[in-house]
Amino acid sequence: MRITRATTWIVGNPWKNWLFVRLDTDQPGLYGIGEGTLNAFARTVEAAIHELAPRYEGMDPFQVETILQRMTRDLYSEGGQIHMNAVAAIEMACWDIIGKETGRPIHDLLGGRYHESLPAYANGWYTGPRAPSAFAERALEVVAKGYAALKFDPFGAAWRTMTPVERTLSLDIVCAIRDAVGPDIQLMIEGHSRFSVSEAIWVGERLAEFSPTWFEEPTHHQKIDSTVEVARRTTVPVATGESFTSTHQFAELLSHNAVHILQPDPCNMGGIWRTRQVCAMADAHYAVVAPHQAQGPVCTALCVQLGACTPNFLVQELFDEFNVDWEREIVSPPVEVVNGHIQIPTRPGLGIELNWSELDKHPYQVQNFLPLFAQGWERREGGDTPVAASAASIPAADEASVEGSAS
Repeated sequence: MRITRATTWIVGNPWKNWLFVRLDTDQPGLYGIGEGTLNAFARTVEAAIHELAPRYEGMDPFQVETILQRMTRDLYSEGGQIHMNAVAAIEMACWDIIGKETGRPIHDLLGGRYHESLPAYANGWYTGPRAPSAFAERALEVVAKGYAALKFDPFGAAWRTMTPVERTLSLDIVCAIRDAVGPDIQLMIEGHSRFSVSEAIWVGERLAEFSPTWFEEPTHHQKIDSTVEVARRTTVPVATGESFTSTHQFAELLSHNAVHILQPDPCNMGGIWRTRQVCAMADAHYAVVAPHQAQGPVCTALCVQLGACTPNFLVQELFDEFNVDWEREIVSPPVEVVNGHIQIPTRPGLGIELNWSELDKHPYQVQNFLPLFAQGWERREGGDTPVAASAASIPAADEASVEGSAS
């Protein structure tokens, strides 16, 4: 079996354009799907996927490690998150092919199913005004859906430091949510790499009153020693790792023995194989993993497969129930959540398919990204200026056959 080509689609989700890939093989009807969504870089990652084509076309999709090395080490270039998201899109599509060919879900190929279901925490639910009462009202709606954990960023457009007024408002939002949902609901406080070390410590000390499960990315990920210092000087556990692109960064973080909630993002890590290695590294340091997932439904499916076979899995981030309504029209079947727990599919590969004909109904828009340091970013409104949709690398004569093979 050989990989023949990759076809890409950019789909205009309002707060982040989703980038999907279909990886075809020389076996009729056998293909895999992947995703390489990266906030404001959908077209850039798309270009990287096709520029990497000589590294994976003609290869056996079962040879995941060799394909990874050809797309990374053999290039002798460090492309960061853009590079690794392109690699991940191809890598996860290879695993989808392997699963379909063997008739097994991916988790069965990576150690077998360990969990019956996966606890999830809701994200993307706070899209109203930045006011304590509005946050509290929305939080109650999420809890009413059955979620026992929810994450949010109360810090507005803060960067490095906050004024006294901003400090008060941010803490009032956390307080209002805690008062509304009670003591038994887990709260994950998102920092989005906003703060200096001193500001992060100040915030962390005051968050402790509200018993959050973690304080996420309080400082920028590029200075691991800064994150470690915050972790050692606050009683609230620090979680980090979503921005890392290599096992080496996780090894350095773990060597300090200060952060024990790791959040590898399978897209930034180049796919499920490297992410599973990070999970094992974490286990060796008595750490747990809560995979980051703020992309589209294919990445959600991948995280479910990863979590299912990971003993030191803690909780899974989930946006899907709080995304655009039409997400459920482009993926089949959509993620199933029962009482705040993701149900683990038994279908082969990733366990999902994309509805190719529906993708073109939601075109790329250049303003579809999260401007995390602009006022009102949390509304996730995105842009409203359509740009031509992308279905790159499809020869005109083949478009109908590609759409016709979707299931």
